[in-house]
Amino acid sequence: MSSVRVSRHARRRAIAAVATVCALSAAPLAPHAAAADNPPYTETYRPQFHYTPQKNWMNDPNGLVYYKGEYHLFYQYNPNGNSWGDMSWGHAVSKDLVHWKELPLALSHDDKEMVFSGSAVVDRNNTTGFGTKTNPPMVAIYTSLDNSTGTQAQSIAYSTDRGRTFTKYKGNPVIDIGSKDFRDPKVQWYEPTKSWLMTVSLSAEHKVRFYSSKNLKDWEQLSEFGPAGATGGVWECPDLFPMAVDGDKKKIKWVLVVNINPGGVAGGSGAQYFVGDFDGKKFTADNKGSYTPPEGKVVQDFEGAGFGTWTPTGKAFGETPASGALDGQGEVTGFDGKAFANSFHSGDSTTGTLTSPPFAVDDRYLNFKVGGGKHPHQDGTVLERGPVPEGTVLADFEGGTYGDWKVTGDAFGTAPAPGTLPNQLPVTGYMGEGLANSFRDGDATTGTLTSPEFTIDKNYIDFLIGGGNHASGSAESTAVELLVDGKVVHSATGNDDEALSWASWDVKGLAGKQAQLRIVDNNTGGWGHLNVDHIVLSDTRAEPVSRETSVNLLVDGKVVTSATGADSESLDWASFDMRPYAGKQARIQIVDNNTAGWGHLMADQFTTASAPAKSVVQRADWADYGKDYYAAVSWENTPGDKRHMIGWMNDWEYAGAIPTTPWRSAQSIPREMALRTVDGRAKLTSQPVKSLASLREGKAATASDVTVTNTSKPLVGPKGNGKALDIETTFSLKDAERFGLKVRTGAGGEETVIGYDASAQELYVDRTKSGDVGFSSAFPGVQRAPLKAKNGKVKLRILVDDSSVEVFGGSGESVITDQIFPDPASRGVEVFAENGSVRLDQASVWHLGSYRD
Repeated sequence: MSSVRVSRHARRRAIAAVATVCALSAAPLAPHAAAADNPPYTETYRPQFHYTPQKNWMNDPNGLVYYKGEYHLFYQYNPNGNSWGDMSWGHAVSKDLVHWKELPLALSHDDKEMVFSGSAVVDRNNTTGFGTKTNPPMVAIYTSLDNSTGTQAQSIAYSTDRGRTFTKYKGNPVIDIGSKDFRDPKVQWYEPTKSWLMTVSLSAEHKVRFYSSKNLKDWEQLSEFGPAGATGGVWECPDLFPMAVDGDKKKIKWVLVVNINPGGVAGGSGAQYFVGDFDGKKFTADNKGSYTPPEGKVVQDFEGAGFGTWTPTGKAFGETPASGALDGQGEVTGFDGKAFANSFHSGDSTTGTLTSPPFAVDDRYLNFKVGGGKHPHQDGTVLERGPVPEGTVLADFEGGTYGDWKVTGDAFGTAPAPGTLPNQLPVTGYMGEGLANSFRDGDATTGTLTSPEFTIDKNYIDFLIGGGNHASGSAESTAVELLVDGKVVHSATGNDDEALSWASWDVKGLAGKQAQLRIVDNNTGGWGHLNVDHIVLSDTRAEPVSRETSVNLLVDGKVVTSATGADSESLDWASFDMRPYAGKQARIQIVDNNTAGWGHLMADQFTTASAPAKSVVQRADWADYGKDYYAAVSWENTPGDKRHMIGWMNDWEYAGAIPTTPWRSAQSIPREMALRTVDGRAKLTSQPVKSLASLREGKAATASDVTVTNTSKPLVGPKGNGKALDIETTFSLKDAERFGLKVRTGAGGEETVIGYDASAQELYVDRTKSGDVGFSSAFPGVQRAPLKAKNGKVKLRILVDDSSVEVFGGSGESVITDQIFPDPASRGVEVFAENGSVRLDQASVWHLGSYRD
């Protein structure tokens, strides 16, 4: 059988999410991360105008409702720590969606349940009987996670004191279908039927279900929607609401928001939406028609008897293209013609490559289809293990004992393991006859191994690591940690694979320091163990072995861009932008270097073209194209029937690893939503709420009628620099290929680039040099959003905060939200143009104050 995708059940997804932090991402934590001694709200990276709790973990916004002059923001909250766990509802209120006041915990977890995401309504007609018509109850509808069974059901609680205290209903749950993937109810009053309407997610099935009730207690199922659009991850936090198209109240469409994790347009978490019609029972999405990729020249379609001029190595791809699914593989779909490259020969256990001959880059894009495993290429990795680094061996786990290492718990036993332990998959890649292996009694045990102190007197610490991928700092980590002064400064995990591979930490900046190593297994779930061997202080950096399943473009022998499958047997379009490599020699290499789950790759239809092909995910509609906008939901019962939306400003790929303390995560700026006609279709647009202007301090610093050619220079001088800014700009296109702003620029080349690609007609944010990007391999990168110039002009509204940027392009049809973690001294703002000129028609920069003032 083909590899089986494990359902990311329960909102314990946080553990699965931080597990995607790269095993080899071992950069030090930011030097400013430890801020426990700072007064509250003055810590490094603390947002000024984005809501954050004073301390502890926060994720999804919940219970968004307006009542008696207050906007209520409830949210997923851990009252007991700065990582995911003990899920409860935190609470804040605002009179203007900008100035927030944190209130005491609203709904608490207990021994029986955790309180997951949901919504709140004002029961004005007292249909529940929980209040009176003169004092109607506020009713919270939430997902209750049964701590003993993992079952998710819908429950209610009520408040008669404006949401300050809640009482859980004794008849809970009000809907229980016996599922572990049934969550996040959004409830509203549906006037045509004088009843309550619930929109709730069947997460693993990629479906949304609709229910109706007269009293919020007794519910009747109406219909289901899905699967549709992007389905690469679980569907969560749905929202359904009507909107007037282009402000015409006679032309109403319904918008269904479905948040997805992973599988968002930027690769991790994302907020997808559908536009369509709702008839009181059923939602029907508008038909967007079929997709035809750009025409071009086919360079490899695998329709011949063999691979032609392409060179295979290893056994994974066999001797000829595959004509369909191979033995043990699930149904394969999405390939063109009769054949394609498929590395599932002998299942996931084989590895190999398939490489094209060199070719001159003379087209803008390389389009192709790809499917199979999602194991991205990582810079600095090699396909085969190199020599053992020489130096001071800190531990080799030979000799039958742990020596002077301290052992706690049961996971590591009393002595090193001789290799594979009972019921464990074969462990490979270790040296000698022993290793640290925490699979004692399976994944059920926990414990630590801690080294004696040693002096860092060489440039690198190299070691072999395998096993579970659960990041340091998460509630259930499986990690190797380097401690200096008792604090974790480097960490690494396994890659959900029993094969050990080299990892390496650059410790030149810690020369002369006393340090300790700690091997941690705090996890009792899947892949809740760790394998470690041969830890050495060396002046040579060990080269980690790649575990990728990827299609790579090689220029000058180096991988310059890459794509993977989506843990699916369906092939979908991907595209490489080859414009930066025009005139150079390149190769295409299809790599399968993975033997774990989804350790195979499929590829087909390599075509050069003048425009990029778009995948199903790229063709879906997104409320935001950034990495850090998730669980987006809207307020009910707002004045003037305006639709305001807010999202969790984080991503499950690295949520538990971002370098903030004593709080973790922020909410996005609330946004005013509209449905506008863009390119002939109704699309959801957003702009920051108008009340944000109340935080502007003094007059704007301005610039106008400035032509910028092949350079980068200050936007408006020192008055335009800062950490909390509201920037409005208008550019007129000339011949520059790319132009825009660089914010939070500073020493060491720090910058966050907010640009427009004129030929691709894309807005982009590049945070690869934005500051601390090393805590996760999923963090650095470039996010892109389609955006057409209007009358030759590009308008941008940019919100810059201590640890984020939010970019609104055009009329708000393209939005990118990204976290950044720059040095506090990086405050510069520059305007730039590349490969030509652009005219900056106008720029205004306001400094923003704190929402707590």
